[in-house]
Amino acid sequence: MPSLFRRKRLMIVLVGFIVLVALIGFSIRDRDSLSTPEKFLHDSVGWMQTIFHKPVSLVDNTIENIQDMFGVYEQNEVLKARLSEYKGVIQENQSLRSEIEDLQETLDKSDSLSDYSPVQATVIARSSDRWFEQMTINKGEEHGVEKDMAVMTSDGLIGKIKSVGAFHSTVQLLSGFDRSNKISAWVVREDQDEAFGLIEGYDDETGRLLLEEIKLDEELKPGDTVISSGLGGVFPSNLRIGTVEEVVNDQFGLTQTAYVEPFADLFDINHVMVVDRTVETVDPEDEQEDEAS
Repeated sequence: MPSLFRRKRLMIVLVGFIVLVALIGFSIRDRDSLSTPEKFLHDSVGWMQTIFHKPVSLVDNTIENIQDMFGVYEQNEVLKARLSEYKGVIQENQSLRSEIEDLQETLDKSDSLSDYSPVQATVIARSSDRWFEQMTINKGEEHGVEKDMAVMTSDGLIGKIKSVGAFHSTVQLLSGFDRSNKISAWVVREDQDEAFGLIEGYDDETGRLLLEEIKLDEELKPGDTVISSGLGGVFPSNLRIGTVEEVVNDQFGLTQTAYVEPFADLFDINHVMVVDRTVETVDPEDEQEDEAS
């Protein structure tokens, strides 16, 4: 009996081997069409490939779309920056033209309120308990820095010098301004004269500057640009401050207050420019002597 089972097992192995060889030979020969089992196997493999290919293709297309979106976003940011610079140049030219005409007519002076020389500086410290109010820079009296000088980045005004040491200075940020810190400003409007106002504080809840003392008959719109006027005697004119986002009447209904979004990021600052105003002040006595002569 054991020998019979061995023979049967051997016969089964031989028959299986012969069938396998026959199938291999049948499958590799040149034929115009596949057999039914081959078609079934081929279709089964194709379906499995399709099932796996669709999610892989979907993920791949999604990644490509996301990369394209990031590329478009970066291009838009570059275009927005260039457009902002272009608008800034137009507004600056408009303001400068008006300023020059007024100065020539009333004072007959060639000095411009916008003349200044920048002192480049680097932020070296920000106190953790006063992070949103002030910071320390690596320039001081030895570099020509003085108290109350304007401080700005390439984007716009960020504050003023609060205190000065020999080689370091403390900057009071716009986010730490209150009513004791004022900046004379113009609101530049399209096809209209500039509207005057005073930056007199910062709204912690909205993160916007408060431009106050605006006349009720002045019509301001969201998007109007706010720049320094130079009339305060400390800051030069045409320093970019921000854009108007909202305008409301004050509590007494006598003037308007505009909420201004700063151009500069007040919380991520590494390099700044201290603005040293170079225009000379006019002594009233000298001016009277000039007029008398």
